Amino acid sequence: MQDIPAPRRRKSPRSALALTAAATLLTTGLLAWPGTGHAAAAPATFVHPGVTVSRAQLDFARGKVLAGAQPWKSAYDQMTASKYASLSRTAKPRAVVECGSYSNPDHGCTDEREDALAAYTDALAWYITRDERYAKKAIELMDAWSAVLTDHTDSNAPLQTGWAGSSWPKAAEIIKYTYPGTWANSGRFASMLRNVYLPEIINGSNSNGNWELSMMEAAVGISVFLEDKASYDTAKAKFRTRTAAYVYLASDGDLPKTVPGQNLNTRDKIVSYWQGQSTFVTGLTQETCRDFTHTGYGISAISHVAETSRIQGQDLYGTDVGERLRQALGFQSTYELGAAVPSWLCGGSVKRGLGPVTEVGFNALHNRRGIAMTNTQTLTDRNRPAGSNNLFVAWETLTHGDNPN
Repeated sequence: MQDIPAPRRRKSPRSALALTAAATLLTTGLLAWPGTGHAAAAPATFVHPGVTVSRAQLDFARGKVLAGAQPWKSAYDQMTASKYASLSRTAKPRAVVECGSYSNPDHGCTDEREDALAAYTDALAWYITRDERYAKKAIELMDAWSAVLTDHTDSNAPLQTGWAGSSWPKAAEIIKYTYPGTWANSGRFASMLRNVYLPEIINGSNSNGNWELSMMEAAVGISVFLEDKASYDTAKAKFRTRTAAYVYLASDGDLPKTVPGQNLNTRDKIVSYWQGQSTFVTGLTQETCRDFTHTGYGISAISHVAETSRIQGQDLYGTDVGERLRQALGFQSTYELGAAVPSWLCGGSVKRGLGPVTEVGFNALHNRRGIAMTNTQTLTDRNRPAGSNNLFVAWETLTHGDNPN
């Protein structure tokens, strides 16, 4: 399930001074990310736990599960029955994770992603049950990787780092800020995120949109855990530029927006980049005509960053980000539900398989903002309880299903 690789760039040592200087300007609002016009977004004080799910959301989910209410109880049962919640799980860390295109080679890639998802699963189980065995298991998994991991290599390294790096901070936020026990190596874990993950993802990849959106999701989450305002602002600015270039709105004009530096300077190049699709309609994504699975990765990452941003005090749902998310969900949901595909769309055929990616965006836009989203609602209800895509999405009926917080 790996993606198409981009040309591999080695991580630049990036003069820490240069990054710090530019980031300081971003943080103070004196500089916007190149080509974006977006001002600094980091909060004065970070909210914890605050990566994709907040304490209020966790409390709501916990209350519903303990009361046996549906769909949260069945979502919780699904989670605890999964392999990710096993208390007998043994971490499989390695110093260098080597990930090639389409998981060839897969030297630690699946192990890393699954251990990160397991840590997050255990953190959720801890919060709901207050059974400290789950908290200790989450800590055990995070400690195992932070003790040995030094690098990600090969063509899929940026994407792999983004996927695993999206799950780790979600787990770490819950454990650090809700578990009263001891996490002696939390500083070492933070160093791993700062020194191994962040340099690989913070500058993007100039690859397919779902790559960079997942990378920015990870960068935003890691920045929250590290309370790194400069990296947070950098990631958020790149995220907004990439979101605008991933989901088309009619207001964009005749052609989709592009990302600076990609050299998509002709219509033919843009059509090729959009998987051969030459008719652009609101809600279409850059990868709709590739397949819905990869499209779902991009949509999910957009919703996760928007949710983290809201928790941290900046509500993107009322901006173009929210509108693009709403339209992308609605467009893809329509065809995922089986609507006939017109001849102008992807040659009259789409590859369905959107995945468990609608809960966060649907809850934010429909339940909180009151926007009608008929097809997205139908698909969300049909897929409950939403499970995991085994990459970086997990248990979102439990955490975000009809959650008012």
